[in-house]
Amino acid sequence: MICIRNTHLEDLHAGTVPITRTGDYSDVWVIDATGRKIPWFEAAHIDDVQMAGLMRDIINRLFTFHMKSDDPGFREDLDRWMAIAGKWDDPVLDQAFLE
Repeated sequence: MICIRNTHLEDLHAGTVPITRTGDYSDVWVIDATGRKIPWFEAAHIDDVQMAGLMRDIINRLFTFHMKSDDPGFREDLDRWMAIAGKWDDPVLDQAFLE
């Protein structure tokens, strides 16, 4: 999570979450600029430009993490992040990535 927090993901997460009475968002619609009524679960929630920015942020964070992980100053900063990381779920290996 250290490599993911405070990236474009935070911008995508910001905003008003729609209310659903059904619990599955089947009662939520997006009305676009042309008046099309799109079911929530069919609407794209991120465009190509936003996705590219998010991927670039995360890749740069992962690259920096791997390249600087032996640097004492960087490790000191990481230790501060790790103090709050104890509240996060433990990571697991992504089996789909390993196959």
